[in-house]
Amino acid sequence: MNTVRDPLAGKLPVTLITGFLGSGKTTLISKLLRHPDMNRVAVVINEVGEIGIDHDIVAMSSENIALLANGCICCSVRTDLQETLRDLFARRRVGEIADFDRVIIETTGLADPAPVVQTLAGDTLIAAHFRLDGVVTLVDAVNGATQLANHAEPAKQIALADRVLLTKTDLASAQQVTALTEAIHEINPGAGVMPVLNGEVEPRDLVNLGLASARAGAATLRFLGEPLEGEGSGGEARLGRRPALHDGSIRTLSLRFDQPFTWSSLSAALELLATLRGPDLLRVKGIVNVEGKPVVVQGVQHIFHPPVTLDRWPGDDTRTRLVFITRRIEADTIRNLLQAVAQVASTA
Repeated sequence: MNTVRDPLAGKLPVTLITGFLGSGKTTLISKLLRHPDMNRVAVVINEVGEIGIDHDIVAMSSENIALLANGCICCSVRTDLQETLRDLFARRRVGEIADFDRVIIETTGLADPAPVVQTLAGDTLIAAHFRLDGVVTLVDAVNGATQLANHAEPAKQIALADRVLLTKTDLASAQQVTALTEAIHEINPGAGVMPVLNGEVEPRDLVNLGLASARAGAATLRFLGEPLEGEGSGGEARLGRRPALHDGSIRTLSLRFDQPFTWSSLSAALELLATLRGPDLLRVKGIVNVEGKPVVVQGVQHIFHPPVTLDRWPGDDTRTRLVFITRRIEADTIRNLLQAVAQVASTA
């Protein structure tokens, strides 16, 4: 029997909600805060007043923490996110605020989500108690194409997304929705796209997007971008099965390797990429065959989460599958580096 401790067990899952100005984040958060299924969730927002929840407040635990009528905790960032998360966890531990088992963080419309993801992986204290569950990006169906053409932030927000919520589809033409959906898939083939009207979304649609356990299963394949059995027959993006069609600076590269890696050789290659091109290495995610064992790796720019060794392979496929979403990095640069590393590992 496998008695190895699950490194993800007990960590509080964190969902990051991002999106460009006007994409509907405030509307969505406002609806979420009133949802009955949010009774054990802490929602971190930028400003309570923007959401308009005053009549739902049961008690103010402090200047920036409010308990809502449904039991949801609403917390506004008064200093920085690291201090806010530490404060929330400390107050939860000593019983000063209601218990919660999940955190949702809202970013500003111009925010780069990468630093928030890096905080969860790079801050030792926070990483010990929290884990990234997923990035949810809102995209305005009416203005999204123009924003992608004129601003850098929307494309990066999409590139880091595990799920994209397409808002205002009722105000856009069918052609706009189709073209924008294709553009989203070209930037990030692994992110599922879901239409949302007036912020009406079930909390379950925003959670369980990330790696929750070292125990492998169907959810592991979904995290890696592969549909579950019976899903994905309509041309949905699959890991390594859809070419990167986006002809801008952001592109997706999916790689597969038959031969196992050694951890030292693979980590050296990833460290070299992160050192030389960290700002342009937007996201890395995949499962690596490390001397026969399945190891999940994921990172954002120069920060990588600790690797997680699964208790078994999640399916019959034991090949290495890696997805890189990059900016201004030629696909052959990464492919040749990893192929060279794989060759060295196989002849060592």
